[in-house]
Amino acid sequence: MQPEQIDRALVDFDVLDGWMRGQGLPGGPFEDVRPLAGGTQNTMVRFRRGGRDYVLRRGPSRLRARTNDVLRREARVLAALDGTDVPAPRLIAACPDESVMGGAVFYLMTLVEGFNASVTLPRPHAGDASVRHEMGLNAARAAAALGAVDHEAVGLGDFGRPAGFLERQVSRWLSELDSYGALDGYPGPDIPGLDDVARRLEERRPTRWRPGILHGDYHLANLMYSPDGPGVAAIVDWEMCTIGDPLLDLGWLLATWPDRADECAALAGPLGEAGGLPTADELADAYAERADAVTGRDLDSLPWYGALACFKLGILLEGTNARAFAGKAPRDTGDLLHWITLDLFRRAQTFLDS
Repeated sequence: MQPEQIDRALVDFDVLDGWMRGQGLPGGPFEDVRPLAGGTQNTMVRFRRGGRDYVLRRGPSRLRARTNDVLRREARVLAALDGTDVPAPRLIAACPDESVMGGAVFYLMTLVEGFNASVTLPRPHAGDASVRHEMGLNAARAAAALGAVDHEAVGLGDFGRPAGFLERQVSRWLSELDSYGALDGYPGPDIPGLDDVARRLEERRPTRWRPGILHGDYHLANLMYSPDGPGVAAIVDWEMCTIGDPLLDLGWLLATWPDRADECAALAGPLGEAGGLPTADELADAYAERADAVTGRDLDSLPWYGALACFKLGILLEGTNARAFAGKAPRDTGDLLHWITLDLFRRAQTFLDS
């Protein structure tokens, strides 16, 4: 694909050329230009120039209110992770100035050679259960590597609001659920267990925890795996990253883990369907290998984090169901996500009962 075949409202390659030269990056023609799939909110385009591969990330053609701020935050996190052993794309250069590319903040990052196991499962991964088992363990280890980073040492001391992070979670997401009532036609949440889960989360909230970098949406669909083996090539889609309790990332992984034939298995795609994955206990043990040795994080309250992840994700998905009632999303999509929400709340109760 040639640069002129990309919508100039998204990427103006003449503008990009001048900006890259100003950053001291190699010049020359833009080659192997193509859009990349991945994520539902932002745009990614890969290209090659001056013997180097790049991925450009920016918001959609119709920028939402917070899109540019989110992109600035993403770029800052990726820059901070350079020099760590966290598998993530590396930032090459960022343009926080909205006036350069028609109102959109954008950044350039390294190209990750890998695949998304929720979309496809190549060989040898598809044909070897031991490889898939190790893929699961490596998902937990990558989360532990992120949680082990000293956020203040890498320049993210002012990135979030860790004080009171756990204390405000339940009320924050109940408020989000209440906000859906503003959508015409939405009858309100029909979620068995909602009040029970909220109450028990408040009653059992951990009183001691250590702040760190939280990805915020840590599940298999946001991991890229090496094409040659079970290693995690990169954690992607950092839109929800903040400074909070990193154990919530492990809870999120457990909340969405396809360890049984339920709605969550659908979120894992081909990898979940192929099976051979580690159990939730094995994931926790893999995480603890790093957490115990480096961060000293206490996993005794892990079921609480799994329940909180189910609570939060279920409410987020219910938002699409509410929009479907208002005619702002397809009805079949709303029905599917509501079904998954109900399973997540059942899973939250199971976590809290353990």
